[in-house]
Amino acid sequence: FWLKLFQVLSSPPGFQAKKAMVRGHAKEQAQQKNAAKQASMKKSGSQLDAQKAGLKFQCPACFQESTNYKMLQQHYESKHPKLPMPAEADCQKK
Repeated sequence: FWLKLFQVLSSPPGFQAKKAMVRGHAKEQAQQKNAAKQASMKKSGSQLDAQKAGLKFQCPACFQESTNYKMLQQHYESKHPKLPMPAEADCQKK
């Protein structure tokens, strides 16, 4: 009794004595919650597949792939300045 009274009086105001934590059921719930969170965050497919799907044009001279015709024009002007620029239909990947 005296020890308990001393602990209560010597503790700072607003301080609660520590209680023993029970982790059996709470641990299982935390694991299930974390597993559900990880499953929802998991991405489907890879970034490389998405990148390949976005490349729709191909340089006829060096076969470099590009996302759009404007980028292909810039590539063609810098890498193949002596060659004439082909039409957009000729550069689309098949």
